Amino acid sequence: MAVMQAQIQALLAAAGGNGGERGAVGSNMGSHMEVAKPAIFNGEAGRVGGFITACRLYIKMRLRGNTVEEQVQWVLTYVQGGSADVWKENIMDKIEAEEVEFESVEEFLTCLKKEFGGGEEESVKVAELRKLEQGGKTMEEFVQEFKRAARGSGYEERPLVEEFKRGMNGGIRRKLMEAENPPTSIEQWYRRATALDRNWRESRREEERLKKEVGGGKQEQRQILP
Repeated sequence: MAVMQAQIQALLAAAGGNGGERGAVGSNMGSHMEVAKPAIFNGEAGRVGGFITACRLYIKMRLRGNTVEEQVQWVLTYVQGGSADVWKENIMDKIEAEEVEFESVEEFLTCLKKEFGGGEEESVKVAELRKLEQGGKTMEEFVQEFKRAARGSGYEERPLVEEFKRGMNGGIRRKLMEAENPPTSIEQWYRRATALDRNWRESRREEERLKKEVGGGKQEQRQILP
């Protein structure tokens, strides 16, 4: 395992420097874009989905030209702490002993998800979804948070719509439900709720601007009057 650890450290250093540019092979776009690296994954079930998504994106943009072994090793550099450490050591031992071989990094990521996700991830996502509320957030912000929590929750269409309606602010929900043609699909709810929220906020800004202008005009009048 010592050999593999040394390879991982070398790959990590390379990814932080010019080594990561190898992923630009076959893609000019990748060499000119900043791509966020994944946060350290410590085995928490609720974080495995986001971790895998971040890894996929970085590999696609920066490490496409690397071998499967190098891509797997790179992912392992971000698997640290908690229950993840033991699994990492075991998988590294198996790879070095050639007891396991991944034909693609996607196969490895599927293995990681099965190990740390399973049914627990779905229950964590459902609990997160049910706690979400728009509050002071814009609808754009709320929709993105909702979509992130919805992935992996197992909720689709009607249950998803009901959770979205529950979490959004009451005024927007009432307007949409009382509309002549209320939205039906979750995508319609996302789109129309966002448009309604944006129009309302723009209207509020315009009202504030007009109040300031009127208030400024009255102040000038008071200064002119004897």
